[in-house]
Amino acid sequence: MAAEKGSNKRIILKDYVTGYPREGDMVLISSDIELKVPPGSAAVLVKILYLSCDPYMRGRMSKPVVKSYIGPFTPGYVITGYGVGRVVDSGHPNFKAGDLVWGITGWEEYSLIEAPDSLIKIKYTDVPLSYYTGILGMPGLTAYVGFHEISSPKKGETVFVSAASGAVGQLVGQFAKLMGCYVVGSAGSQEKVDLLKKKFGFDDAFSYKEEPDLNAALKRCFPDGIDIYFDNVGGPMLDAVLLNMQNHGRIAVCGMISQYNLTEKDGIHNLFCLITKRIRMQGFLEPDHKHLYPQFLDLIIQYLKEGKLVYVEDIAEGIENAASALIGLFSGRNVGKQVVLVARE
Repeated sequence: MAAEKGSNKRIILKDYVTGYPREGDMVLISSDIELKVPPGSAAVLVKILYLSCDPYMRGRMSKPVVKSYIGPFTPGYVITGYGVGRVVDSGHPNFKAGDLVWGITGWEEYSLIEAPDSLIKIKYTDVPLSYYTGILGMPGLTAYVGFHEISSPKKGETVFVSAASGAVGQLVGQFAKLMGCYVVGSAGSQEKVDLLKKKFGFDDAFSYKEEPDLNAALKRCFPDGIDIYFDNVGGPMLDAVLLNMQNHGRIAVCGMISQYNLTEKDGIHNLFCLITKRIRMQGFLEPDHKHLYPQFLDLIIQYLKEGKLVYVEDIAEGIENAASALIGLFSGRNVGKQVVLVARE
């Protein structure tokens, strides 16, 4: 008996990208897919419910110049990223049809995952499943590790977060407030500034686009200096922060979205401050800390139940709008965590 077939819409990278990506750099195609895993295979077939748009994906769209922690996409093939879905069929002993999972999937309606050991079964289903692309997934663990493990925070310290209304930044600010820190965030619009102060409880916030002098803006917000900087943007903001760090301050380098689309990167001129102020500046990657996920998950679920954390998502509907949603990250079009709703349960 022939296996049932379904239609599968997929997002393909047309070619390597230089500069700012455009929707046309990705192509939506449709093909048939068998809704069963191949006989004897240990693969898992997943029906995708949500896809996650994340800044790191931009680097995977370019021809590699230096070796990175994750390989580039292959032109002509489906792009991949974090997704949430339900198992349709499984040849793997750890998964069965009906299981809800999250992890790296194809950007497509149905994804055949041949090495499913990296998939994580969804434990808590009394929260929105989309949260596993954000607060309960990679961005959430990134925020948790970057703040609690890398930044070594103490109660009463001053904390600055750039790209503070994004998937990671909104959580870092709330973690810092829960620790009793003074928290300021920067974002790209007045709407996002209001969100930081009124929704996420930041003590202050500013739009970097409305500040002709970032150094002056930081001095206004932190007259006594910054203890912890959670860096999501790099570039001129990092340069200005270095001038305003406290002695023995810590900088957790999570991302540098201001630089991803530039062919000539911005130079950093104030690195001497690392010496004079004895600053510790450390980059980190979420995959190195996966062992912390179970304790992180239980903590965040408890925080959500107690109303101690809130999370804002920007949901684009339909895989047809996935490319546009991803591109929007690089102009700050999204408000909150950018998610693509592929299919409703």
